[in-house]
Amino acid sequence: VAQRPGKWLTNGTDTYQICLIWRSPVNSTLEQTTSKMQAAAMMERRPEEVGEILVKVQEDLRQLRDRLVHQVAQGDGQYAEVIDLKALENAIERTEVGVKGSTHNVLRMINNRVQTLPAVDFTGATPQPRYPEMAPYEQFDPRLGGQSQLIIRPPRRADSRLLARRPVAQLTQLTRDIQGGGPLTEAPGQMSKMNMSMRAVVNPENTQNRQVMSDNYGIQLPLINKRDTKQPSPSKLMKGTTVDHLAVLPRANRVDPQIPPPPISDRDASKGILSLMERGLIPPAAELTLDPSPVKHRVAPLHDPAEMFQPKKAGADPTLDGRFNLAQVKLDVSSGKSLDSMASLDIKKSDKTPQTADSRVTKTPLQVKTFEAQLQPLPPPTTPASTVNFKRSGHRFAIQNGGIRDAAPDFVAFRQHYVLSWGSIITALEHLLRLLREFAVPLAFINGDKLADLALEFELEKAPTKENLLSVIVNRDDVEAILRRPGRRFLGPDGEHVAAAKIQAMWKRYTARSSYVSYRQRKWAAGVIAISWIMNIKMAKIRKQLKETRLYELESYRRRRKEFADSWNKIQQSRRTVIHIPSLGYSQTVRDSIKDFGIKQNTQMSRLCDLRDPQVDVIYVSPVEMSEEMLQYYSKLLGLRPAVESGVVEDQSDMQDRYKIVVPEAFDKFPSHSMCLATHLKYSPQALKRIKNLIKGKQAYIVPGVMHKDDLVVSQMLDVPILGSEPEVGHLYTTKSGSKRIFASAKVDTPPGEYDIYSLQQLHESLGLLVTENLNVRRWLFKLDDEFMGRGIAYCDVVEHLNCYKWAIKEQHRYGEKWSKKWAHEPALIKIQAEIPDILDQFGVPVNRKRFPTWDKFLEAFLSQGGIIEACPPSESVTTLSADMLIEPTGKIRMVANGDQIKANSPYMCWGLSVPQSSVEPQVLNECCTRIAESCRTRGVMGYFSVDFVTFIDPKTMEQVLWATDLNLSYGDSTGMRELMLYVTSGTFDAENCVVQAPPLAKKEKKDIRRRRGEEEDQAPTPLPRYAVMSTQLLHSNLTVIHYSVFFQMCRAHGIGFDIKEKQGTVFTLLDSFRREHIGMLTVGESLQGALATFARNMSVIHQEISAPNMQGETNFKAAIADIEGILGTTIQNVEREQLEVEAQEEEEEKQQQQGLGAT
Repeated sequence: VAQRPGKWLTNGTDTYQICLIWRSPVNSTLEQTTSKMQAAAMMERRPEEVGEILVKVQEDLRQLRDRLVHQVAQGDGQYAEVIDLKALENAIERTEVGVKGSTHNVLRMINNRVQTLPAVDFTGATPQPRYPEMAPYEQFDPRLGGQSQLIIRPPRRADSRLLARRPVAQLTQLTRDIQGGGPLTEAPGQMSKMNMSMRAVVNPENTQNRQVMSDNYGIQLPLINKRDTKQPSPSKLMKGTTVDHLAVLPRANRVDPQIPPPPISDRDASKGILSLMERGLIPPAAELTLDPSPVKHRVAPLHDPAEMFQPKKAGADPTLDGRFNLAQVKLDVSSGKSLDSMASLDIKKSDKTPQTADSRVTKTPLQVKTFEAQLQPLPPPTTPASTVNFKRSGHRFAIQNGGIRDAAPDFVAFRQHYVLSWGSIITALEHLLRLLREFAVPLAFINGDKLADLALEFELEKAPTKENLLSVIVNRDDVEAILRRPGRRFLGPDGEHVAAAKIQAMWKRYTARSSYVSYRQRKWAAGVIAISWIMNIKMAKIRKQLKETRLYELESYRRRRKEFADSWNKIQQSRRTVIHIPSLGYSQTVRDSIKDFGIKQNTQMSRLCDLRDPQVDVIYVSPVEMSEEMLQYYSKLLGLRPAVESGVVEDQSDMQDRYKIVVPEAFDKFPSHSMCLATHLKYSPQALKRIKNLIKGKQAYIVPGVMHKDDLVVSQMLDVPILGSEPEVGHLYTTKSGSKRIFASAKVDTPPGEYDIYSLQQLHESLGLLVTENLNVRRWLFKLDDEFMGRGIAYCDVVEHLNCYKWAIKEQHRYGEKWSKKWAHEPALIKIQAEIPDILDQFGVPVNRKRFPTWDKFLEAFLSQGGIIEACPPSESVTTLSADMLIEPTGKIRMVANGDQIKANSPYMCWGLSVPQSSVEPQVLNECCTRIAESCRTRGVMGYFSVDFVTFIDPKTMEQVLWATDLNLSYGDSTGMRELMLYVTSGTFDAENCVVQAPPLAKKEKKDIRRRRGEEEDQAPTPLPRYAVMSTQLLHSNLTVIHYSVFFQMCRAHGIGFDIKEKQGTVFTLLDSFRREHIGMLTVGESLQGALATFARNMSVIHQEISAPNMQGETNFKAAIADIEGILGTTIQNVEREQLEVEAQEEEEEKQQQQGLGAT
């Protein structure tokens, strides 16, 4: 706001000084008027109204200039400019009146303060302020024709802060000094009154504010009734917030983003989008759409480039006087031509012939009313207008057919504009022309400004790239489409030469590439051959080394075996250590097919019961990790030995110093490899070192499982003998075909069958011949050589599906005794063999559907591994029994255990045993086992092995038949469970009579007073018979949900346990410490029926306790219980039959005695 020179205007906390430039009266008045109007316009809130005011002011100034200056004619055709002073005075007066009215309006809007406008003219002396930091200074300006100007500088930031810190009295003093130009002349009373009035004006809450404004300025302020609020006591400090908290996203929405967000209130929306996103009311990934959009799209207007080169009129430049004159500026407000239309206009002009300068039509600027134009707000008045930089429109020119028209106005203007840097531009232009010429581009429009920038960028560097050159082309898309067109490169001036060079290059590339590919192929082939040869040599060398190593290990085994045989008797009588390695050294294919292979190897934990011999220490190599709970159980179980011998429960001891459990560390290195335990121990140096330390200086030998080559390696590393056969011998005679050879040499009865079958034709021919010779056999079994425990068995009921069976029976009856001759079988054999293939394909059934889902899968494995065909016993009541044998190193043969097999899931798979066997006469069984053992001994077999038999009543002769069916040259589960039974009962096994006997119960001695002196002493007590039922194949998946401690508490609650005094009850073997779904159980009783009943009851109780109606789990308990119940029924019938026979025999003896007495 313009006031008198040196007058201070205070607005809030900022203080400003008014700068007046002293010039001629006319210019001074005009410039003051312009400054006032611009200041007033900047105070307005709407920029559109400010623009209108400025345009009006510019229009008034232009009209004023036209009215003041008149041209008066003089002699000789000359004209002189005359200034009309009257018009100047009228303009000044009219301007002053208008400015006064506008100034009052502006002052009302400046913080509701009232300012007075003094006279425009000022003739006083320059004021000398009391504060030198705001003193005005005089500056000489050559543009004013030698006149000087008085400038009062605006205060700096420090000055503003200084004034803001001064009290009101000092500001009033400062104001009066500046306005008055000298010291204070008022009286002290007037000065005090003035200070009080100023304080009332400055403080709106002053009670005298309304009265002072009314008296001094004639303004009636509204009366505001303000309630008196009690001010808090200064002694009490009030704490708290004075603003409300902003809403944030609720906790439920932060936890679950799917919940709909809460609505946004107007108060929250007024804070802005950024505030809403920071508070979480708007998700960070939300897509925001502003309606209406803040960005307005509109076509940019363009002017005719020809107007840029037209000569300007004198005085038409808006920046000649150093100020910005808006009246001479052409405004881009609304144009009917768009960018596309102007580009098309340029293209049309370039096609036509160039016009002369005289023929061009000069276009006048677009006439637009000032009040309709949308103007942008101008900078403050203190900003000099000369700093505004108006960029001219870009220089564009055309390149047609690889050439430039040098005389074209566009190119001439471009060259004149960049004449100082034309050297670098012409170099870049040559690169661009060469590119366009090579590709025969008909027309390209070049942006000269970009070309100049490109030339400066690559002036001292490498040549511009193709992408850089294309960046200066206006119609780049069209040019790129031409450049990408195939064959365009060959349409240039030197197209034929380039095409020929391209053809030659492609041909050379093709020939070179072909030669290189051929060379690479030959090199690759040579490398493959060389590597294959090297690998073959290395593999042959390694095979040779392994073969030598195996031979050395085998020779060492044979040497130690001979020494072992010589010292066996001595070892049996001395202190010794037995190393048990329950390894299953089957083939890799069989091991991969076994589920839970480690647990399967650990079913012989009862080997620890070798401690019943006081001269034996045991080292057990475990194939699974042992938990503390499992180790504690076996420690208590093995510590019962003294209590069992004495019959006193308190006589328990710690046996941990006599047995050690070693776990190979290689299990962690090979977790997914189905390697046998001997292989893991081979790659476990720490476990081997520990075993060496434990057996140092002691007699020791290894008791293996299924022999493997790595058992010999372990024996070599430990330098101890093995109580087992050679691996090759063991694998040969453990197969089904190998066992048939042993049985044939032992001359024991075997089922009708054929072995060593490896082809489909051999299978069909052998089966047809067997069916023809044995028409009474209704079912035929097919067994794989390498499988065990009934896993590789299939069957087919051939007779039921044989169409010519009745005819064959008639032929058998017709020939009679001659049917045993081969010539009598020919007619029947031809018909039966014709039907065999279809019968097998349709009615062949694998027993283990998990291992072999279909007959085709089983047949594929049968033909790859080999197998046997065997007749199923032709009887409904078939009993399977097993006998465990031992061939000592000295060649001595003895039976260690036998028992009847219990079936569960299949009649061809053994699940458990009842010991001792009671199906066959002991003499018959011992004779067969002895023959088989002798046959095995002659073939180099040593150690433990088991033989499986089947017995039934022949329907023709009604005599009992005993067939040998299988042979396993390894330490079996039944052998280990037999050791556990003898350990907990302190009993012995009588192989000749097939009886297990326990020592008699200890009785207290009682004094018999009536006993006569001559009465003979009581006879020695007889041993107690014991029967046991055992199994290591108990499976129940629900056992995994309870720990062993809870399991034993449950058993104790239901009376499941072992009675040490009576030497009967139940004992468990824990096999797995992690999954716990596999378990072993042994029940001992006084009779076979009692042991079977106890076993069945225990399984029933366990199943009911760990199973729920909706959680039965995977188990074989039910099938085993059903088979045991069938065995119980058979035994009861046998007992009843024996009792009837005994009673009948007694009655007959009585009759004979009575007849003898009568005759007497």
